[in-house]
Amino acid sequence: MVFWIAFLTAFMLSIIFTPAAVKLAPVIGAVDVPKDARRMHTKPMPRFGGVAIFIGAMTSISWICLYGWPLLEEIFQQMGAAILVQPVESMKGVLLGGFLIYILGVIDDLKGMPAKVKFAGQALIACVPYAFGVRIEFVTNHFGASFGDSHSYFAGALCFFITIIWIVGITNTVNLIDGLDGLAAGVSSISSLCLAYTAYIHGSYLPALAMLALAGGALGFLPYNFHPAKIFMGDGGSLFLGFMLATLSIVGPVKSATIMAVIIPVLVLGLPIFDTAFAILRRLVNHRPIMEADKGHLHHRLMAAGMGQRRTVLMLYGISGVMGVAAVLFSRDLFVETAGLIGIAAMYIYVFLTDANNWRLQIKAVNIAHEEKRQKKEEKKQKNINIKENESKE
Repeated sequence: MVFWIAFLTAFMLSIIFTPAAVKLAPVIGAVDVPKDARRMHTKPMPRFGGVAIFIGAMTSISWICLYGWPLLEEIFQQMGAAILVQPVESMKGVLLGGFLIYILGVIDDLKGMPAKVKFAGQALIACVPYAFGVRIEFVTNHFGASFGDSHSYFAGALCFFITIIWIVGITNTVNLIDGLDGLAAGVSSISSLCLAYTAYIHGSYLPALAMLALAGGALGFLPYNFHPAKIFMGDGGSLFLGFMLATLSIVGPVKSATIMAVIIPVLVLGLPIFDTAFAILRRLVNHRPIMEADKGHLHHRLMAAGMGQRRTVLMLYGISGVMGVAAVLFSRDLFVETAGLIGIAAMYIYVFLTDANNWRLQIKAVNIAHEEKRQKKEEKKQKNINIKENESKE
């Protein structure tokens, strides 16, 4: 019941505030006008939906972390649950960082911001949760055990850089997949739910509640964002979702001094991570700037193959779900099952990447054949009309 409250609070607030965001966006100038071929929409769209996700998720998480946790802890104890030490202080850093990253995204939505400035802002904001103890600690522990305490400074520096790269990287992966109606919100919801379940089964109840709230905020927005969308989340929403996923994923599930603490969120976020890595590699090979937008993302390829927005998004939901289940199985030490699911997801991604051109050619061939058949019918029909006209004249 406690977990449902966290989820439903965020869900209801998000679904209530999204219509208000639709009306507010044109007033403040938060409108996405299609200016290039990369855009999937053909008319101006409000892009201020992130405010609904932000209000829903942050309200629920803030109440849990700042006021409700002592009461919830008593409830868990009465239920007989084993209560581990929960990262209350670290969660405060996540909340502060989430607020700052959302403001950064809103500024970009309203005023525009150079890519380098936005990247620098993300890196600075990523230092906030790190200062509150949100970090990938296995690096420090590993080097401390291997080289002794004399190398603790080196290990701490390495831990800092890896944590910042992780937070900034995942923040941008969600931002980059926000190219189709409902894609970023749906994938973020699936990832949040999988991470929440993984955290729950390992006793990390506070991060589990926070991730359920994040999923609730995204799912409350999704009915208005699924194709045909009435509103976009904008950079404010996508950066907020990415940042919260990045930080909560290393606060919560299987918090330990092993590499497992990082592998699990990597698996859950496998789809956006792969898409971003592939985009970077593609741009390097083509000698293009890494930050330059293009139409080579996985969802663009599926669209080019004629799948349409709904089917493309649902396909990618499926892959994201498979990877999320793989992460849950991995956390339970079911490595063979995990490898099987990863193999299935990889196979589908391979098919999507390599067969898109073939699909397009086949669809084009079918269309040509259909057009030729239609023309023959028209010619036959016209011939019959001409014959009847000649007969009537005679």
